[in-house]
Amino acid sequence: MKKQMNVRVLTTAGMLVAVAVVFGFFKIPITQIIEIRFQFLPIACGAMLFGPVVGGIIGALADILGYLVKPTGPFFPGFTLSAVIQGILYGLFLYHREITAKRVIPAQAANTLTIDFLLNPLWLSILYGRGFIVIFTERIAKNLIMFPINVVLLLVVLRPVYKHGKNLLYGTGGGL
Repeated sequence: MKKQMNVRVLTTAGMLVAVAVVFGFFKIPITQIIEIRFQFLPIACGAMLFGPVVGGIIGALADILGYLVKPTGPFFPGFTLSAVIQGILYGLFLYHREITAKRVIPAQAANTLTIDFLLNPLWLSILYGRGFIVIFTERIAKNLIMFPINVVLLLVVLRPVYKHGKNLLYGTGGGL
């Protein structure tokens, strides 16, 4: 049973990495350093289903493989670290918990504050040689607009995955 569970976790996590890489191709550029992405959804799914460690691994692999498949600039390991932390945070808030707004809002808030307001502006500042405060202030509006959108996207995607994912992964019938 444990071996079967490991195979299910590995294959499902691998598929989520692939989906995250594909989602990484679809972005809406606003400026050179501001873009709207949807890669966080499969990372959040993996973290919710398998916990913070697997969520972090999915984030790392999605970032690295996405760069290898379609590089959009220089590789910068800070963004990989951001993807790892993103998966860990979603896992800490959502792993084995029913998906409700009361759980998704703090999970997204932790990610927005840690990744979008702190780490990514820091990485962009280092990468482009621009001041942290300048990049931070440029991204405030985008992050404030995207916060409720991301919460709704998470609720819409994670609720059915939570409901049907347990059945698929733990062998109680059904599927995604």
